[in-house]
Amino acid sequence: MTDKSQDNLRQAALDYHEFPKPGKLEIRATKPLANGRDLARAYSPGVAEACVEIKNDADTARKYTSRGNLVAVVSNGTAVLGLGNIGALASKPVMEGKAVLFKKFANIDCFDIEVNEPDPEKLADIVCALEPTFGAINLEDIKAPDCFIVEKICRERMNIPVFHDDQHGTAIVVGAAATNALHVADKKFEDIKVVSTGGGAAGIACLNMLLKLGVKRENVWLCDIAGLVYEGREAEMTPQKAEYAQKSDLRTLDDVIEGADLFLGLSGPNVLKPEMVAKMADRPAIFALANPTPEILPDDARAVKPDAIIATGRSDFPNQVNNVLCFPFIFRGALDVGATEINDEMKIACVQGIAELARATTSAEAAAAYQGEKLKFGADYLIPKPFDPRLMGVVATSVAKAAMETGVAKTPLADIDEYKRKLDGSVFKSAMLMRPVFEAARSASRRIVFAEGEDERVLRATQAVLEETTETPILIGRPDVIASRCERAGLKIRPGDDFEVVNPENDPRYYEYWSTYHELLERRGVTPDSAKAIMRTNTTAIGAIMVHRGEADSLICGTFGQYLWHLNYVQQILGRDTLHPVGALSMMILEDGPLFIADTHVHPEPTPEQIAEAVTGAARHVRRFGLKPNIALCSHSQFGNLDIDSGRRMRAALEILDSQPRDFCYEGEMHIDSALDAELRSRIFPHSRMQGTANVLVFANSDAASGVRNILKMKGSGLEVGPILMGMGNKAHIVTPSITARGLLNVSAIAGTPVSHYS
Repeated sequence: MTDKSQDNLRQAALDYHEFPKPGKLEIRATKPLANGRDLARAYSPGVAEACVEIKNDADTARKYTSRGNLVAVVSNGTAVLGLGNIGALASKPVMEGKAVLFKKFANIDCFDIEVNEPDPEKLADIVCALEPTFGAINLEDIKAPDCFIVEKICRERMNIPVFHDDQHGTAIVVGAAATNALHVADKKFEDIKVVSTGGGAAGIACLNMLLKLGVKRENVWLCDIAGLVYEGREAEMTPQKAEYAQKSDLRTLDDVIEGADLFLGLSGPNVLKPEMVAKMADRPAIFALANPTPEILPDDARAVKPDAIIATGRSDFPNQVNNVLCFPFIFRGALDVGATEINDEMKIACVQGIAELARATTSAEAAAAYQGEKLKFGADYLIPKPFDPRLMGVVATSVAKAAMETGVAKTPLADIDEYKRKLDGSVFKSAMLMRPVFEAARSASRRIVFAEGEDERVLRATQAVLEETTETPILIGRPDVIASRCERAGLKIRPGDDFEVVNPENDPRYYEYWSTYHELLERRGVTPDSAKAIMRTNTTAIGAIMVHRGEADSLICGTFGQYLWHLNYVQQILGRDTLHPVGALSMMILEDGPLFIADTHVHPEPTPEQIAEAVTGAARHVRRFGLKPNIALCSHSQFGNLDIDSGRRMRAALEILDSQPRDFCYEGEMHIDSALDAELRSRIFPHSRMQGTANVLVFANSDAASGVRNILKMKGSGLEVGPILMGMGNKAHIVTPSITARGLLNVSAIAGTPVSHYS
């Protein structure tokens, strides 16, 4: 890196911490405080009621305060990674960062606490005194051997989990990486020779973990700055190092490295030389974890051992050993069962959960976050990536289960499977809302044809469909391209074996397809030659023909291209009998719940009849998600106050809806704020038939509907489910190019629901 690049990086990091406001954290209230009544409940006199309850039963603190989801990150700044003893104040940016990671990855609230106290026993006294405030303690960046003393005292005196992440977090991730490295190398823990450099808190904890996983103590050779730790050595010794002292005449790393199956480095740069690597066993695992410069660079190690399996602590090499894979989720599981400690069984459960997740198929979300990297289990992918959203459900559930099985859970869970579903729902925002749809879809095995079968998102969705539903996916695309992309993406599925492929370039049904298309549209200007060309090149039309012929039950298209272009072919081929496009409905999942938007794509300027159809269609679909429709007809006009086109069309639609009984609530025409604010609406229109907040907004033109949808998605952090194409009998759904693989899975569940469930 050039000096200029280094300066730019430094300034960017400083700007990140300074702007738009200093630091990385803030505190937000979780309850309203808008009037005197709120104040009376939040503070005096109402707060006394909560205090009395907690005094009578200490366990109710989890119920009436944030303690059950609150962690303290405590440090005295004596061993900050890569910086050393910089003091408590200078360590604050690191501890703030740790707090941000807790919130980001596991939705755990966190206070960073930096303490000016170098004495380990006094520091332990301070930490123990914090127990009433926190549900757990994360000790961080405390030098060895002081960290051992602090943790031991706190664990003995406190009745909440105390976890020194530099020790145990590193050990857990190393344990997971080592588990999978040996899996790749076809070796066993009980058979391997381990050589380690370091001897600090993390190094000792990693060795302790390896013993728990099956490594024999006599096969562990620990070296530090003074050489091999051997029996009788006095220099640079601690009781923790002495546990690994060897009875040997060997003295240096170079002496002991021969035949090693695993090198574990938690020491300093360039400690492991290429000539030492050459002496190691075949297919060795080299964990060079010193930061920022590892004990040996991967290229240097592979130059002498091409079959080496290598992990580092850096994000620019494969297999980054990063504590964020562990600490948020082990705390999540511990807090959720009210664990009194984090014991060995919980740590091993965490190891196993992380390792198993890497061996599973890579999630689409992780692949999207790490574009360009091959995330397929093997030598270069031993452990999951930090942004893999499955970590929460898999690891926290494993930890919670272990806590319950070992008797340290004060509030055990009634249903561990439901707990995992809840965790997944907190990560995948759509999961909980989509459950009724997935359950309905399981009542029948429908055949879903994906028009853009070569798209990686479609391939990932296909694997999820096969794993999570009873649907049968059919992909349109070139089989060789699909197979190579499945392989590149690390997917287990293969065309022909796991799903059917329709090859536009060479399908035996080609004559039947173009003949059918020509027969349907010959009186609309389609010639035999144009029908042949379309059935060779237009995958949306091919998929629609398959549905028309009964070879598939529903079509999903639109991962690229313009919505109305796809709609044209869907309508041409499938818009028959009573079926016709009514509108596109998008469910936007927001922080305070779902909000449905229509019509976002189908009718640019819908007629009153089309608006009424969109309203009734939306009501039908909202019920599919287990929700009661509360529909607002939105316009610039509000309850007749403006004589404009959109207002007139909305009023006419209201008359159509009023012409016969409806089993859902609707009201209009009104502004969006009136739809979403019941108090404002009651002031403007006291006799409104609508109660509460609208959960469906139907607009008078697609520009408004689409604009609101995109604003909520891009600026409001809304997650879209859909669009759902209403009026086509569930025979086709047209998505948009921004859809994700999980979005495609959600739409496939909607497509997989039998039509009988729509009413």
